[in-house]
Order: sequence, then C-alpha cells, then structure tokens
Amino acid sequence: MGIKDIFKRSSEPNSNNKMGYYMTEDAKSLLVGGYTRLSDSPEVLTAVNTIADLVSNMTIQLMENGDKGDIRVKNDLSRLVDIKPNQYQTRKSFIFWIVKSMMLTGNAIVMPITRGGKAVELRPLADNKIQILDDAQNDFNYYIVYNSKAYEPNELLHFVLNPDDNKPFKGSSYRVSLSDVTHNLRQASATKRSFMSSEYMPSLVMLIDSDADLDEDERQKFEEKYLKRKDKNKPLLLPDGLVNFQTIKPLTLEDLAIHESIKIDKQTVASILGIPAFVLGVGDYSKDEWNNFINTKIMSIAQIIQQTLNTLIVDDNQYFNFNPRSLYNYSLVEQVNAITSLVKVNTLRRNEGRNWLGLAPDSEMDDLIVLENYLLQQDLSKQGKLNKDINNDIDNEMKGDE
Repeated sequence: MGIKDIFKRSSEPNSNNKMGYYMTEDAKSLLVGGYTRLSDSPEVLTAVNTIADLVSNMTIQLMENGDKGDIRVKNDLSRLVDIKPNQYQTRKSFIFWIVKSMMLTGNAIVMPITRGGKAVELRPLADNKIQILDDAQNDFNYYIVYNSKAYEPNELLHFVLNPDDNKPFKGSSYRVSLSDVTHNLRQASATKRSFMSSEYMPSLVMLIDSDADLDEDERQKFEEKYLKRKDKNKPLLLPDGLVNFQTIKPLTLEDLAIHESIKIDKQTVASILGIPAFVLGVGDYSKDEWNNFINTKIMSIAQIIQQTLNTLIVDDNQYFNFNPRSLYNYSLVEQVNAITSLVKVNTLRRNEGRNWLGLAPDSEMDDLIVLENYLLQQDLSKQGKLNKDINNDIDNEMKGDE
C-alpha cells in the first residue's frame, strides 16, 4: 500500500477542474481525534509524577521565629501535616495528590476537620465534585461548591497553580499550553502502533515460476510441499528455477521521521513543565541541571503548598517549611567534605553532621570543636601551640616598642 492508495485524488464534473482528496479507511485508522486529557499522555504523566514524587519526599517542618534564628517546633499540628494528615493517607500520598491535582487541573482542594478549634484531619476533595464560582456582586470573592454545598475560601485549603488571568483565585494548569503537543504525541503513538502491526512488512519475498495466479489454497499447498521441513536444521532443497528468494528491508520509523518528531515534542513538554529533558528520556543526565530543577521548579511548587498550609497556624510567629536537602544530588564524599568544613569553622556540631548522613547521634559528639586537632571550644586556652604563638606575638610587639 503506497501513499497514493491512502490519499486518492478525485475530480468532480463542472467544478472548473478543481482537484480534491479523500482518505481511505486505512488512512482514517491512523488518525486520532477528540480531546486528549493531560493524564492520557504518558510523557506528561511521567513529568507530573516525577515532580509530585520529589515534592512529597520532603519533610514539612513547622518553624518558629526566634531571637537567634528560627527553630523547629514539634506539636500536634506539625504531626498532622508532616506525618498523618488523615486516617487513610500518609504525608507522602497526601502531598503527592495535591501536586498531581494542581498540575493536571490547576487546583487542589482540601477540607480541614476541626475539633475544639484545632485541625485534626485534612481531607482531599475529588476534583470531579468541585465547582469554583466567582461572586457576581464582588470581584474579590468566590465560592467553592462541593457536593452542592457552597464554602467560603477560608473554610477550605485551596492550592492554586498558574493563576488564571481573569480569575486569579482559580488555577489554570497547563492544559492549553500542552494541548497541541499532547495531540502530536498521541498521533505519533498511533502511527507507530499501526506501522509496527502492519501485515505489509515482509522481510522475505519468494518469486514462484508460475504463469497462473495462486489462490490461498494453492499457496498453502506450495508452502507445505516445498518450504516446510520436519527437521529445521536441514537445508532447504528446491528444484532449480522453481523459486527465486529475495530479501527486502522494511520501512523503519527512522525513515518516517517519527523518532525526531517525538524527541522534539518531549523536549517541548519538558520545557513547558519545567523539568529536565532527560527525565523523559531525551538527552544526557546532568547533575547541575538536576540540582537547578530542585531549586526552581520543585521549590516553587513547595512554596505554594507551604504558604497555603500556613492558614492552619494560629501563632503569627510560626510557619511551615519544606526541607529540600535530601533531594539534591550530592555524593557521600561531597557531603562529608561540606560537613568537615563547617565543623572546622565552629559552625556545625558533629551530631548535626551525622544527622545529614542519616546516622544516629553520638553522646560524645554534641560539642563545638575548632582548630586542626579538634579541641573543644572551652579547651582552647590549653592549646600549647596557640599559647606559644601568642607569646611570640607579644614579644615581637615589645621589641618594636623599644
């Protein structure tokens, strides 16, 4: 089947010789139509799941402002958000759902359940049961309708991604930006599947010495008589001149340029969603690019979540904060070198360094130490070399005065 068989030309009488084209049923089977959801695209879903997985891996810390720096607070609220948001989900699955919902729909709605003025449960609300309606009388107000009941925005947690231009309280997701590229990827997948399953891809052609057309039965008889053997390891013996074998190279996906098209579309998806292209299998891995991805896209999503969660806090001096340190791609040697440098300048306790490495604290490693032989801070006056250097400096100053 050639391209001329797929797109056939037709002309109509009395139409000033205008030429038209119509497609055969074989060509129509290669086309995909209708609306393509973001969740139906494997490339988009891979990118969304990667971002959701990384954000949900970070611990959520409840911090409090202090005179000497912010400190971490552990109480019922911090446990609710970071460990057990509800009876059915862990922090991991709860944050994963929020991120995925925001990226696919633009919005994620959570209902806080309170007892005695304290939040005791965070329930995610299904997107297909939610409507976000603006107030016709007040442009600065809107309502969230869930199961036919209207809620004020301050009654729910509304996580918004990519605020809409005309309705900034509502997220717009990436639906419009990715509509064309997701359709192209779906079309390429359908073309590839149809191409690979086509019956017109023989690797061997046999020319039979016969003037008559062979029907299906005659072909079967010929195959049984001449081409099949009881022992497949024995050579195939045929009368001279009866059959002429020819091998052909089937058309490949490279010949159709589908591979390059898919590569470009994947790069477009990665660019729009803000992820490295190698996450989708395009290009080579880069540590710097990965760490920049954590600093930008991942932390941007985390900022939306932690700032929305802050509405649960009563104390104005407290706030939620994601800890991204575990997401960076640093080798063990790099981490040890960084810890050692901070310990040397009296900035880090060794137990804090052990915590970075995932090791249990040691009771003897909670003191600050300095200098090359790691003296305790209170024992600096006992350092002989240090006293000798100080005495030499004093002597030199006295001689200079004389």
